[in-house]
Amino acid sequence: MKTDIGITESNRQSVTNELSKILADEYVLYTKTKNAHWNIEGADFYDKHKFFEVQFGELDTIIDSVAERIRTLGHYVDAMLKAFLSVTQFTEERREKNNSTGYLKELLIDHETLIMSLRGNIHVFADEYHDLGTSDFITGLMESHEKMAWFLRSHLK
Repeated sequence: MKTDIGITESNRQSVTNELSKILADEYVLYTKTKNAHWNIEGADFYDKHKFFEVQFGELDTIIDSVAERIRTLGHYVDAMLKAFLSVTQFTEERREKNNSTGYLKELLIDHETLIMSLRGNIHVFADEYHDLGTSDFITGLMESHEKMAWFLRSHLK
C-alpha cells in the first residue's frame, strides 16, 4: 500500500538515504562499543566493562528506532554489514592496548562526529525535505548522543 503521510516520495527517499547513513554510523558505533566491552583490560576492567554495556544497550535501542523511522517513511532497511560499511563515516581501529583511555577517547570522537552530522541534518530535513517528524526525531538522537558523549568525556577527566 502507498505511503501517504504528507511528504513527497522524492523527499521521503532523500530522507531515507540520509537515515540509512545514520543507521550505518549507529551500527558501527554499537559494534565499536561492544568491542570495547569485550576487550577492555586494566585495573578499571569491571567498571568500564559495565559502563560500555550500558552504552551499547542504549545504542541498540537507537539502532532499532532509526530502522523503524525508515520503515515509517515507507522504505525498507538495507541491514547488511556491507551496506553499512559502504556509507558509514567511521573506521575500525586496531588497538595495541585495550585500555579504557584509548577506548573512551575513540568512542567520544565518534559520538561527537555523529552529533555534528545529526545537527547538520536537522534543518535540512525540516526545511528542504519538509519532514518535521524526522527533524524532531534526529534532534532526539542528537541529544542522546550528547549525553553519551558527556558520560565518556567525564571518564577522561
